[in-house]
Amino acid sequence: MKIFEIPCLEDNYSYLIIDESTKEAAVVDPVEAEKVVEAANQQGAILKLVLTTHHHWDHAGGNDKIKQLLPGIKIYGGSLDNVRGCTHQLQNGDTLSVGSHLNILALHTPCHTKGHISYYVTGKDGEDPAVFTGDTLFIAGCGKFFEGTAEQMYQSLCVTLGSLPKPTRVYCGHEYTVKNLQFALTVEPKNARIQQKLAWANSQRQAGLATIPSTIEEEMETNPFMRVDLPELQGSSGCQSPVEALREIRRMKDNWRG
Repeated sequence: MKIFEIPCLEDNYSYLIIDESTKEAAVVDPVEAEKVVEAANQQGAILKLVLTTHHHWDHAGGNDKIKQLLPGIKIYGGSLDNVRGCTHQLQNGDTLSVGSHLNILALHTPCHTKGHISYYVTGKDGEDPAVFTGDTLFIAGCGKFFEGTAEQMYQSLCVTLGSLPKPTRVYCGHEYTVKNLQFALTVEPKNARIQQKLAWANSQRQAGLATIPSTIEEEMETNPFMRVDLPELQGSSGCQSPVEALREIRRMKDNWRG
């Protein structure tokens, strides 16, 4: 599989996922529909379906337009999320395929929104899988708890996404990496992996380059919200349990003005 990020709006990402043998493709969160269709055309890709992570306008807001541009395209979204333009609702565990080799698993990852879906995509044997996490998991961060609880975010991040294979590439919905890593250092000032990744992320952004993808393994090493099972992280946040620590670190992040 080939994956292309398409920067949209101020700091959003849409993603084109192409099956190389057939050129059939899916697109994640095509908020700027014309830009996405143009990118697909440049790659000679045939867009078959839209994978919407959640209902917020900066993710689902291009769905009606892409239907106009590509009549008959299928638009998928979570069954609990009332996604704009949705033609096919997804439940946790539903599977889709694109072309000869792309297999897509819908993972219900609620909290940011009730029906948020992350899409786990596998290709040919030997290719690392990928997961498209919308606004649930960011690089070194997580989404705000708009429609859910710390318990749900713990389940979404640390159980559902945390159990994916470690080499899984992580493609998130926004370019928030530098700020997230700056905050992560306030939680774990001595974490050398966070320090290294922040230096790398700064150099990427100064060069005008994206900081995606990460991997599940890197997130386990650098993302405070995925490290709440560690006793030292619970201790430093004055908490007794992973869920409590997640709630407290999210509260700290909401009030942080880095």
